[in-house]
Amino acid sequence: MIEDKNQERTSLSELGEFGLIDHLTKHFEIKQESTIKSIGDDAAVLNFENKNVVVTTDLLVEGVHFDLSYMPLKHLGYKAVMVNLSDVYAMNASATQITVSIAVSNRFSLEALEELYSGIETAARLYNIDVVGGDTTSSNTGLLISVTAFGVLKKDKAVYRSGAKPNDLLVVTGDLGGAYMGLQVLEREKEVYKVNPNNQPDLQPYTYIVERQLKPEARKDIVKLFDHLDIKPTAMIDISDGLSSEILHICKQSNVGCDLYENKIPLDPQVISVCEEFNIDSTTVALNGGEDYELLFTISQDDYPKIKANPNFTVIGFMTEQEKGVHLVTRADTKIALKAQGWKNFNA
Repeated sequence: MIEDKNQERTSLSELGEFGLIDHLTKHFEIKQESTIKSIGDDAAVLNFENKNVVVTTDLLVEGVHFDLSYMPLKHLGYKAVMVNLSDVYAMNASATQITVSIAVSNRFSLEALEELYSGIETAARLYNIDVVGGDTTSSNTGLLISVTAFGVLKKDKAVYRSGAKPNDLLVVTGDLGGAYMGLQVLEREKEVYKVNPNNQPDLQPYTYIVERQLKPEARKDIVKLFDHLDIKPTAMIDISDGLSSEILHICKQSNVGCDLYENKIPLDPQVISVCEEFNIDSTTVALNGGEDYELLFTISQDDYPKIKANPNFTVIGFMTEQEKGVHLVTRADTKIALKAQGWKNFNA
C-alpha cells in the first residue's frame, strides 16, 4: 500500500510549502550548461543560444493514471519523468530540463514524498536532465503530478507527425504489449490480495512485463542512434496510447494510408506466454495496450540499409496513398481496417 505504517511519519504541515520545496529539491544537481538559474527564484532562467527548444507537459492523476496499491512512489516519480522525456525524444530532440509540480492530500507524509522525489532524482541523474522548478499545493482527491520537459534540437533536425510519404517504411523500436500485460498481472494480484491480505504475490515469472509497467524507459538512445546512423525519420511519435492510435495519428497528420503487418509486430516471449495465460490475443494487446514508450517512425526506403541489421528496429509496415486507407494485414493475409481502441482519457 502507500507506506509502511511503522515508518517514521512527518506531517507536511511541519515544513510549510517553501520548506517542503527546499527539502524535496535539495539533492538535485545542475548538469546542463543551458541552466542559468534553477530552483529558488520566481522563475528558472535557461539559455539555449541558437537551438530550437521543444516543450511538453503531462499530468498524472491518482486513480486515473496510477494505482498506489501496487505502484511504489519511487517508481511513480521515475515514470512521471519518463512519460515526458519520451515526448521530447519523439521530436528527435535531446531533453535538458524539467519542472515538477504536485498536488498532495494530507494522507501523505514527508517520507512518502521523499520516496516520490527519489524516483524523480534518479531519472534526472540517469537521463542527464536538470530539475529547474515546479510547485506544490494541497489536494482533496489524492496525488496529482505534473511534469513539464524542455529539450533542444538543431534547426534542421525536428521530426513531426506530419512528414510521412507513401512508400515510406513504418518502423518501431523495442517490443510492444509488455506494459499492458504487466498491468493485467498487477491488477489480478491486487484482487487476490483483497481476498486474502496474507497472500504474497509471486511476480518472479512476470519480471519483464511488470517492469515495463512500473518502470518504463524513454528511448534517449534512439535519438543518438539516428545521429550516428545519419538517419532523419520522416515522421515520428511515441507509443503511449497503443500502436493503432499512434499509426492513425501519423496517417491523419501526414495525409497517408498504411499497411501494418501482423506477423511483423515485435512481441517479447513473456508477453506471448502471459497473453496465453490470460486468454488475450497478443496482437490486440500490441495494438491497443499503450504505455510502452517506444518510438514509432517512418523512414524513406533509401534509409533501409542503415537500419537493416540493427536489433533496436523492426520494420512493421509501409505507408500508402491516403485513399487506400489504414489496414492491419493479418497472418492469414486478409486486410482489416485499423481502429484506435487504446487509452482514452474521457471514456463515459
